[in-house]
Amino acid sequence: MGASGGPAGGACAVRNEERVVIAGGGLAGLRAGERLRELGFRGEVVIVSAERHLPYHRPALSKEAINGELHASDLRLSISRELNAIWRLGTAATHLEPDRRIVGLPGGEELGYDGLIIATGVEPRHLQGAPRQDQRIHVLRTVDDAIAIKRAINSTQGLVVVVGGGLIGCEMAASVKSMGRDVAIVSRSSTLLGSAVGKNIADTVTEAHRARGVRMAMGVKIRHWMPQAGGVAIHLSDGQVFFAAVVVIAVGASPSVAWLRGSGLVLDDGVLCEPTCHVVGGTDIVAAGDVAQWPNLRFGGRPRRVEHWLNAVEMGRAAAENLLAGREGSRPFTPVPRFWTEQYGMRIQGSGLPSMGKDTTTLAGSRKDHRTITGFVDDGRLVGMVGLDAPTAMIKLSTELWRQNRVVGVGADGRRPQHLVPPERLAESGVGVGAGMGVGAESGAGAGVRSGREAVPVPYDAPPVRFEAPAPAAGAGAGASGERGAGDGAVGWVGARAGLPPADRVDGPSGRFEVPRAQAVAQFEEYRLRFEARARAEKLDPERYDVPRQQQESQPLPVPPAHAPVVRTRSHPRPLVRTGPRARPR
Repeated sequence: MGASGGPAGGACAVRNEERVVIAGGGLAGLRAGERLRELGFRGEVVIVSAERHLPYHRPALSKEAINGELHASDLRLSISRELNAIWRLGTAATHLEPDRRIVGLPGGEELGYDGLIIATGVEPRHLQGAPRQDQRIHVLRTVDDAIAIKRAINSTQGLVVVVGGGLIGCEMAASVKSMGRDVAIVSRSSTLLGSAVGKNIADTVTEAHRARGVRMAMGVKIRHWMPQAGGVAIHLSDGQVFFAAVVVIAVGASPSVAWLRGSGLVLDDGVLCEPTCHVVGGTDIVAAGDVAQWPNLRFGGRPRRVEHWLNAVEMGRAAAENLLAGREGSRPFTPVPRFWTEQYGMRIQGSGLPSMGKDTTTLAGSRKDHRTITGFVDDGRLVGMVGLDAPTAMIKLSTELWRQNRVVGVGADGRRPQHLVPPERLAESGVGVGAGMGVGAESGAGAGVRSGREAVPVPYDAPPVRFEAPAPAAGAGAGASGERGAGDGAVGWVGARAGLPPADRVDGPSGRFEVPRAQAVAQFEEYRLRFEARARAEKLDPERYDVPRQQQESQPLPVPPAHAPVVRTRSHPRPLVRTGPRARPR
C-alpha cells in the first residue's frame, strides 16, 4: 500500500506503515474497522478472527437459525466497501506483547501493530461435570454451533434438554418447541430469566413456556450425567431424570481473554478499560464489545461488561474514534444499554442496567392482558426498566431513565462525554409506534425509527451532556481528513499523522453510513442549522465547527423487528453453509 498524497486543506498524508490490528472478527470489530475508515484512516486494517466466517447476525442463532426460517448465509452482516481490511479468518490470537506492539498468531507468527482494538468477545461457560466430549451435548455461540444443533435435532426424535434459564436458553427452548419437538428446561433459578427482567415478567415468561408444553425443572441442580447408547440421562437434585437425545448448555459466557494472560493488562471479568475504552495498562490499545469492562459514568462509574448486540455496535465505533483521538483527546463512552428478545410472539425490551437495581416497581401495566413495564431502582434512582409487549410506553418512560442518569463529569481537557440521543418527542415526530415497528438493531444505524417506511430522524439536545464541538484550528480546509480541534488535548498516534480531529468530524451525508440517504441529509441539515444558530448567537464563524457524527447512529430504544434482520451483500455472495429447508421467502 503506497503512501497517499496530501489532501486538500493542508491535512497530513497517512503513512503507509501505519497498521491497526483488530483482534476479533465479530460485530464490534467490524463496526470499529468501518468507523476507522469513516474518520479517514488510510493505513492498513487487519482483522484477526478465530472464526472461519465473516461477521454474521449472532442473535438469530438461537431463533431463526435453529427453526429453519433462515440459512446460515442469510445471517451475514453487510460490510462497508470502504473497509478494505485484511481478514485473517480461522486465526486466533495466541498472545500479546504490548511493549513490542506484537500480537502473536499460531505457528509463531508475529503481527505488529500501531494501534490495537481488542474485540474477542466471549466464550460459552462450561458447566462443571458435563461430558462435553459427547457429541450429543452442545453449546451455542457460533454459526457452526447452531448448524450442529440443528442437525442433531433434525436427526433425532427424543427429548431436547436446554440447561439454563437465561435469554439464550429461553429463546432456544421456544425455537425448538416451534419445530414440534419435546423440550425441557433445567434451571437453578425458580423462574426463567431470573432477576434480569423482574418477577412479574419472569413469571409471565415461565408460564408461557409451561402452557406450551415445555417441561420445567426449576430451582434444581444436575447431580449426574450418564451417557448411554440412546441418549444422555440427566439426574437432577429433585429426583427427576431426563433422558435427552440432544442437550444444549446455555449457562452464560466468559470473556475470551486467555490469549492476554501475561500481557500486563488488567483481566478481571474481561479487559479492564478506562471510561474512554482505552485499556488500563496498555498504550494505543482500546477494547470494545462483550470482552470490555469499563466504567459507564452515566451509571455510577463501576466497571461492568455489557453483553448486548447494540452495545457492541456503539462501543466498537466509540473505541475506534478514541483510538484515533488518543488518550488525552478521547471522550468517555456513556451509553444507555438496550436489549430485546422475543419468545412465542411476546416481545421483551430492556433499557439501562437492570442488574444495578436493588428494588423493583411497576412503571406501567394493563388490567386486560400481560403488558407491563418493570422499573429497577437503586437508592431511589431509576437505573433500568424492562417492558413486556409495551413498546410505546417504553419509549415514553425512557425519557425519565435518561433524566435520572445524567453524566455530569467531563474529561481532563473539558470535553463532554459521548452520549446517545435520548428518547424525546417521538410522538411529535409523526412516527407510529406499535407492535410491528422495527429498528435497525443489527447495525445500530440511524437516529430515527422506521415503521415499514423511510426512517424519520429524531433530533434532540440532551442536557446536561449536550456535546459542543470544538472549533478547528485556523485555516481548516475541507479535506477528507479534517483538522484538529482547537483547545483539545494532544492528538493520538494515528490522528496526529492523519490530520484527524479527536473524534468530532463529519464527512457529510453519504449512503455509506448504512442509513437511507434522505435520513442522513435530514440529520446533517438539522445539526448544521443548530450549530449555525449557536454560532450566530456567539458571533462565531459556523464554518469553523465540526458536527459530531457518531451518536447520529444510535437509537433511543430497540423495538425488535418481527424477525432477525436479513442482510445480503453482493460483496460476499458465497454462502457459509446451506442446510435444511430453504428459508421462507419475504
